[in-house]
Amino acid sequence: MSDADMLSVTDHAAEGKGMATTDSVPVRAQERSAPRRQEVIERIKEYILRNQLKPGDLLPTESELCEAVGASRSSVREAVKTLSALDIVEVRHGHGTFVGGMSLAALVEGLAFRGLLSGEDDHHVLQQVVDVRQTIEQGLAAQIMAKLGGDQVDGLAHLAEEMGEHAARGEEFLEADREFHLKLMEPLGNDLILQLTEAFWTVQAIVAPTLRTQAPDLVITARLHSAIVDAIRADDAAAVRQAVADHYSPIRAAIARANGH
Repeated sequence: MSDADMLSVTDHAAEGKGMATTDSVPVRAQERSAPRRQEVIERIKEYILRNQLKPGDLLPTESELCEAVGASRSSVREAVKTLSALDIVEVRHGHGTFVGGMSLAALVEGLAFRGLLSGEDDHHVLQQVVDVRQTIEQGLAAQIMAKLGGDQVDGLAHLAEEMGEHAARGEEFLEADREFHLKLMEPLGNDLILQLTEAFWTVQAIVAPTLRTQAPDLVITARLHSAIVDAIRADDAAAVRQAVADHYSPIRAAIARANGH
């Protein structure tokens, strides 16, 4: 008997016994499907680890993967969809399924959604994101200064000037801001710190518009980026830490205004 026939029989049996159904699938079957899918997800992750696959490596074909993890095609497909959303695997249509880049896309999506949910209320998530960003940058100030070369500092100064030009015209400067903070962290050579920096920056960029930032805040923020560069050039770690804290003061003030403080 085919899977479709079995499902039909199960549906009729459920109707005969008065069992609740949703979209023609018994509630009990739905409850069983989630644990099964999670089990297959874990088996695929174990397969990747066991075979020491790296980001970009090709996974077996669907039929081979089914055999390797002991699951049906439908179960493997559902598991792959979930793993793809988490960037653990990457599906390239016509080419196969590969080990993903292991980005923090799922973290960004989840935090941004939570931030938007609370955005019109208390901006609690945005406040936490700002706290994390400031903590990372202040904590690494001395290491950043030790690693930054002259050309890299000049690049940061150029980006700060670009922000100032945009702000003077009342324009946003998101891309320059993003690049500034990534370039600040790049010399450390730590991919995870770089990913975290970009992830939390992205969440803030998505959620911050709920604050309805005022034009003067743009000018102040641009100027405070320049102050970070000046402190780096002065080779003063304490001044860099203070400049980083000052640089977050406009958005902290905007959060306070939005909360009626």
